[in-house]
Amino acid sequence: MQKKLEVLKLNQNEFFRFMREKHPIFFNSNIFLRDIQYSIFTYFDLKGEMLKYSESEKLALLFTEYLMDENKLVKLSNNAWRVDFTMNDFVQTENTNESEVVS
Repeated sequence: MQKKLEVLKLNQNEFFRFMREKHPIFFNSNIFLRDIQYSIFTYFDLKGEMLKYSESEKLALLFTEYLMDENKLVKLSNNAWRVDFTMNDFVQTENTNESEVVS
């Protein structure tokens, strides 16, 4: 469990970009435990590591605790948080060559 939590901590950018594909995440928006849980479940499944429902729930709770400690989430209730970061930090920009000719 700790190893998977470390993966999430170290790959927050990748995880939130992944999560954002199905769930809207923006500054001051609400984020819910089940959204985080199912995103974690799917995230690890796509990496070839199956989690049980209970494992993904516990991991979601541990991850949200970590994010609260990092001042990235503000707790609203036992299953809801307010996003206290911007997704601009997680958006990758595409490098383009200005000398390219478009026909």
